[in-house]
Amino acid sequence: MRLVGTVSICISVPINEPISLAIESPKRKMEGQIVRKPKILCLHGFRTSGAFLKKQIRKWESLFTEFDLDFPNGKYPAGGKSEIEGFFPPPYYEWFQFEKDFTVYINLEECISDLCEYMTANGPFDGLLGFSQGATLSGLLLGYQAQGKVLKDHPPIKFFISISAGKFKTASVCDIAHKDPIKTKSVHFIGDQDWLKPRSEALADAFDKPLVIRHPQGHTVPRLDEASTTQLRNWIAEVLAQLKVGV
Repeated sequence: MRLVGTVSICISVPINEPISLAIESPKRKMEGQIVRKPKILCLHGFRTSGAFLKKQIRKWESLFTEFDLDFPNGKYPAGGKSEIEGFFPPPYYEWFQFEKDFTVYINLEECISDLCEYMTANGPFDGLLGFSQGATLSGLLLGYQAQGKVLKDHPPIKFFISISAGKFKTASVCDIAHKDPIKTKSVHFIGDQDWLKPRSEALADAFDKPLVIRHPQGHTVPRLDEASTTQLRNWIAEVLAQLKVGV
């Protein structure tokens, strides 16, 4: 699998080539002690890359100064044309493959296994952030962890930022991952024009007390208006407060 090492904001590299570039220290001083920043694993969309997601998230950069963001590349090279080809350079990656009706998944278990190995070896990660396929995968990981299926040697993920995600359709997956409402603190960005809107709403409904932030755009990391920015900023403040007291 292809991921990067522990940095404040990472340049994505192949998972099996753990190279890192520190832009700023991932730790901060507090009362004479060195305290690490909360760490977020950021998973990109289908046939894009960690570097592309990093560019997308720059729209919200000022909101994430208190976090250490890690942008890995997916396990598999893109198996077809990328929608960002021509305006963002390759290489492109995908986490797993699927049939057109999104009910048959290929290499999903291998992807989950490798990603969990990375998280255990390079964590702990406090939160997950994902866009599209990366957010869909993140939601599945959280459900599986809550049911004791994966990440048994990793602390529970405390929060989740979901952007244009989708809930898996197959019963073999959902009967395990969504057996119970997922109690991880979550915020879900859902676009009015997003082709994944119904599946995004279904995933949000799988969480306990999710915050849903809607926007008029499509399948994208949206530019937030003032009200949505305030909602996200307040949600992040709650996350940081809970992490500080160990909730």
